[in-house]
Amino acid sequence: MWFVLFVLSLFPSAFGQDAWKGECARTADLKIYSGAFTAEQTGDLEGYELAIDERKGPSASVRLYVYEGAASEGIDLPGHITSDKLVVQGNWVEHLIEYPSKKEVVQTHFVKISGTLTPSLFEGNLTIESMEKNQAIKLRRVKRIWMCK
Repeated sequence: MWFVLFVLSLFPSAFGQDAWKGECARTADLKIYSGAFTAEQTGDLEGYELAIDERKGPSASVRLYVYEGAASEGIDLPGHITSDKLVVQGNWVEHLIEYPSKKEVVQTHFVKISGTLTPSLFEGNLTIESMEKNQAIKLRRVKRIWMCK
């Protein structure tokens, strides 16, 4: 048992890399706005990112990344862009594992993002219901999502 844990500690980035490569490929041609950062004391990844595909006229496909300690998969949400205003709203269905029972728990959160979109900045509000997340956000335009740097 200790040997397996030791081996895993030697190669932590090798596990799950394919999933991150998929996220990188999926967002490579999208506009990315990021407020992600690593916490100074803990080194945890925190913040939010938006990957926006606005190739469909005023409709936009948006991928929201919520970082609460580590990298995470994106959440697909529908959006709409009018002039410089972005409005995104939809449901985030989160699948969690409850320990020690290892029972799957499904939680649904209504997400709303609205604000002003410029070529270099997104500034607005993010609400994630049932998670007590309602806050002003300021995301800067970057080339790639955090895990693809």
